Amino acid sequence: MSNGSRTKADKPPTDQIHVLIADDHITVLEGLVAIIGRQADMTVVAKASNGRDAVALWREFKPDVTLLDLRMPVLDGLGAIEEIRRHDYSARIVVLTTFDTDEDISKAISAGAKGYLLKDSTSDVLLECIRKVRAGETNISPSMVAKLAAGLSYDPLTCRELEVLSLLALGLSNKEIAAKLSISEATVKTHMRAIFGKLNVLSRTGAVTEASRRGLIQIHR
Repeated sequence: MSNGSRTKADKPPTDQIHVLIADDHITVLEGLVAIIGRQADMTVVAKASNGRDAVALWREFKPDVTLLDLRMPVLDGLGAIEEIRRHDYSARIVVLTTFDTDEDISKAISAGAKGYLLKDSTSDVLLECIRKVRAGETNISPSMVAKLAAGLSYDPLTCRELEVLSLLALGLSNKEIAAKLSISEATVKTHMRAIFGKLNVLSRTGAVTEASRRGLIQIHR
């Protein structure tokens, strides 16, 4: 599916919860349309396969609740949330994703998401979330709140430390990192000590693993 589309031929009843869904995986998208479409109090007014279409369809249909994936082409979920909320600060948006790092959760909530669910959530959990968010509540599971709170307690890495960490994740040695960043090996070692301390790890492998878990870097396999 390359373009956003409306799913109903007729104008949906006003007493239903109007939902917009955006996900670039067609199977997930159609599955969500089917689940929500079976609810007497809900109707899917539009669906999109990328963030840009999601924003355009939101402006057209002004749904009560929008379900957004975080990773989408053209414009990602965070960008879509920010654009939608520039049009309406009170827009009710739920992130539905496979990513649950404290960094992802924090960014989504900071951008204005009112709900955050994983795609392996049951349909009952999903539907309850939609209803709660439509009612003006924030819906984030206790486990994700705990992750978010833990993430906020971390001493943040500096931009330079993140650069060093990213190169470390690529398997570069201290000498190679120093050459890449035009700094001395001694400075690289200083950054390494700071990174290990902030991530509470003892090794290079531990630093990469913990940084990936927190969403600070992405490891491509």
